[in-house]
Amino acid sequence: MRENWTYKKLGEVCEIVMGQSPDGNSINENEGIEFHQGKTCFGERFLSHSSLYTSKPAKYAEANSVLLCVRAPVGFPNITKRRICIGRGLCSLVGSEEITNMFLFYSLLGKQGYFEKNSTGSTFKAISSKVISDVDIPIPPLSEQQSIVAELDKINELINLKKAQLSDLDNLAQSIFYDMFGDPIENEKGWGIKALGSIADFKNGLNFSKEESGNCYKFLGVSDFQDNRIVCSDSLNIIHLNDSISEEYLLQTGDIVFVRSNGSKELVGRNILMQITEPTTFSGFCIRCRLSDNDFNSVYLSFLLKAPSMRPVITNSGRGCNISNLNQKILSALPIIYPPLSLQQEFAKRIELIEQQKAQICSTIKDLETLLASRMQHWFD
Repeated sequence: MRENWTYKKLGEVCEIVMGQSPDGNSINENEGIEFHQGKTCFGERFLSHSSLYTSKPAKYAEANSVLLCVRAPVGFPNITKRRICIGRGLCSLVGSEEITNMFLFYSLLGKQGYFEKNSTGSTFKAISSKVISDVDIPIPPLSEQQSIVAELDKINELINLKKAQLSDLDNLAQSIFYDMFGDPIENEKGWGIKALGSIADFKNGLNFSKEESGNCYKFLGVSDFQDNRIVCSDSLNIIHLNDSISEEYLLQTGDIVFVRSNGSKELVGRNILMQITEPTTFSGFCIRCRLSDNDFNSVYLSFLLKAPSMRPVITNSGRGCNISNLNQKILSALPIIYPPLSLQQEFAKRIELIEQQKAQICSTIKDLETLLASRMQHWFD
């Protein structure tokens, strides 16, 4: 134990308020108090805004209190800067005079293992108020808490700055696309149009059993898409299959892969461009699109397919509402503008330079995250 540090149960040093879902009829998108469940907090430091409100809140989290996910996923903390209504997926923690809320937040970041171990439920994990109350929390003097928080905040600020630079570069790339080619749906530059099915072929992904073993392949799943534009096979997980798979199920550099089916409609239709360095296959919930027309560049096509105006064309399929499953017929019919190949290639070169800058920034972010993890371990392990 560090000098002048004590350890207490969380329930001894803060107030714990377990969330309670409001009347379902009171939940809306327009008025009342902002409403959050646990999944809205996952992976964030400060709580983002919800699209849901309730006119009949049951339990509140006060401004600047720490939130903790208590139902699938469990144990992830963040902070709300405003008063909100919390549902059953969250609890609110307010530190006493012994501990600041920001120090409490950092203390809980390293406790996911404890919360996961002490959760209940086979398919839907949850933690009780007793589990939360019984977790051990370090209590250094307040001046030392403030010093530790200042150090960790500084590293986080640098990480956020670098992530903002990545976002700026992504916006620059999109701006370059629109400057060179215009909107792919409005087609104000008057380019010719071809159906995607006339310039590319498609293949649904591979279904397999987790019990298989033997042959190793890199594997692209729906969870690898996120907001990425380009995915390299180096970053993917490995799967094991009883038999070797045919070439048609192996991805190639330049392939564009779409999410075909998912429980979240928001994910259906997302697409990424692949860079392949080793044998890589893809999920049955995906569709691979491979160019067959030499008058098109895959980098250009991938940006066109991720243009904001393309999203409703891909996901509405002429039926006026978002589809739950994408198919090859829908993709084949997508209208694709085709400017000269030389212009597409010039665009691809400019994107390559941007991607090089992004790679350098990502390397810096990785180093900063390693430093943050090291300092967290120093202070809290």
